[in-house]
Amino acid sequence: MFSYDFMVNAFAAATAVALVAGPVGFFLVLRQQSFAGHALSHVGFTGATGAALLGFPPLWGLVAMTLAAGLSMGFLGEKVAGRDVAIGMVLAASLGLGLLFLHFFTSYAAQATALLFGNVFGVDRATLRTLIVLGALTLAGLALIGRPLLFASLQPELAEARGVRLRLVSVLFLGLVGLATAGCAQIVGVLLVFTLMVGPAATAQRLTRSLGAGLAVSALLALAEAWGGILLAWTTDWPASFWITALSGGMYLLSCLPGLLPWRVRNPRLQAPGPLPAP
Repeated sequence: MFSYDFMVNAFAAATAVALVAGPVGFFLVLRQQSFAGHALSHVGFTGATGAALLGFPPLWGLVAMTLAAGLSMGFLGEKVAGRDVAIGMVLAASLGLGLLFLHFFTSYAAQATALLFGNVFGVDRATLRTLIVLGALTLAGLALIGRPLLFASLQPELAEARGVRLRLVSVLFLGLVGLATAGCAQIVGVLLVFTLMVGPAATAQRLTRSLGAGLAVSALLALAEAWGGILLAWTTDWPASFWITALSGGMYLLSCLPGLLPWRVRNPRLQAPGPLPAP
């Protein structure tokens, strides 16, 4: 299996993306902004198809649009919350615009299918290097803002009173989410970004007691699901994106079944934090 370059590239790309998607997705779920990953992926599809129409690599259009959209959502802050109808219309319009771009440049139809549903076996060395660089930048950025991000996620009012700039933290974080979403789209496609961004993180928050353990379990689950999906696709000749999605959903369902996993815990400190004592 590993004698084929495309398999080596697939595992390497899945590793680079999963190790980023897990930690970023953990904070995404913790902040109750899971919609952001889905929204950014739809907008990114428009950027990818638009870049292809203009003659640029689709990946760069995807990165540019998800990053710009993530920063914009961060600037809007709390104004984004509760506007699900408007957000849904923007998502639908984004996909429609992407299909319009493909109508004018049909030679990229195969790439569009890969963008929508992912094609981990089509990752070449150049794309792999790009994913590694994007992953390193995303993890470095997350490490830099991790402490204020956690404070702002658990106790935003107290964090603001202590001098944390909530809007700046939101802008930086959603910018990182945009980069992580662009990477996930290369593996599972823009329509299945929840698979790696939300599934492992939601499962980890049901299985762990602390932040460090939650981040580690989220990353490991994303990695195991990505590798497992590739192995099952190699064995069955079914799409890898399907298997990754099935494994992600299956793990979350297992974590929800009472008594099946005796070590399952629900962390009230992370999921429903109470007020911290006043300074």
